[in-house]
Amino acid sequence: MKFLAITLIVHDGAQSTTDRFREVVDNAVLAEELGFDGYGVGERHERPFISSSPPVVLSHIAAKTSTIRLFTAVTTLSLLDPVRAFEDYATLDHLSGGRLELIIGKGNGAAQAQLFHVTPEDQWERNREGYELFRRLWREDKVTWKGSFRPSLDEAETWPRPLQQPIRVWHGSATSKESVDLAAKYGDPLFSANVTNPIEPYAELIDYYRERLAFHGHENALVGAGTAGYYGAKRSQDAVETYRPIYEARLALFKKVGIVPVFPTLEDAIERSSILVGSPQQIIEKVHRYHERFGHSYMHITADREGLTPEEHIETLELFQSDIAPVLRPLGEVS
Repeated sequence: MKFLAITLIVHDGAQSTTDRFREVVDNAVLAEELGFDGYGVGERHERPFISSSPPVVLSHIAAKTSTIRLFTAVTTLSLLDPVRAFEDYATLDHLSGGRLELIIGKGNGAAQAQLFHVTPEDQWERNREGYELFRRLWREDKVTWKGSFRPSLDEAETWPRPLQQPIRVWHGSATSKESVDLAAKYGDPLFSANVTNPIEPYAELIDYYRERLAFHGHENALVGAGTAGYYGAKRSQDAVETYRPIYEARLALFKKVGIVPVFPTLEDAIERSSILVGSPQQIIEKVHRYHERFGHSYMHITADREGLTPEEHIETLELFQSDIAPVLRPLGEVS
């Protein structure tokens, strides 16, 4: 199993925007030093996120690192001009030395309709069309194409040509089959969000992905899965005590914006959600339970401090790499 640290770059105003971006880059450098396989930067276009430009952030991280894989989490192709997205990411592919991987998705949030005029009625079709054009641009030197949401192309050339041929593109899936269908059609890997709900809805989508993958004649399903939070400590009691105010702050935010939490207490979240809070052995056992159902080979945890002190943040990431990751790596080994 391979492990990613990801951030959606939440900005709560406790520090300046500049300092928050610097923290993200520093966390990526730390993740590489500790032995994480990848670092992911999300894409959001509304408060409380400042992750509207992943290729810019990842370019800076590329300059500060040398081995860690760089992920988008996710690239919202439903919002973007596929030609422009290709140009940005082909450039980043070179600047990173071929360390780039994309996770694409339709995105979410009310601001999408306001800023980009993308609506719930057309977002999935935009995502599909955008990906199919992006995919061709990456593989073909000249592209002739016609679609519904951008001007047509006639023997169009795009520069620079990318370094990786082809790039690995994951499809981020939460609760809908559209992303799963698109991934299966092209034999692409699937990354399950696995954050908001109990295990079963995500497991059902992963089962569906494998069925559709076989239908389209593809083999060797590659699956990743997210987690709803992480804090490990040598003693489970210490982990729960430290993480409780972080989780309660999350519940307070849900209440403020009118969201009814699926897991109303930390204990319930530890029992029924993908959150990883406890001793190393407890976390290992929980990931094993999820792996038995998902068969996943990649997993992400948060790269952010959330409410931890800098010292607690570093200590728990070090613990993950020293006591947890080595035990889990043999699960679903992949290149």
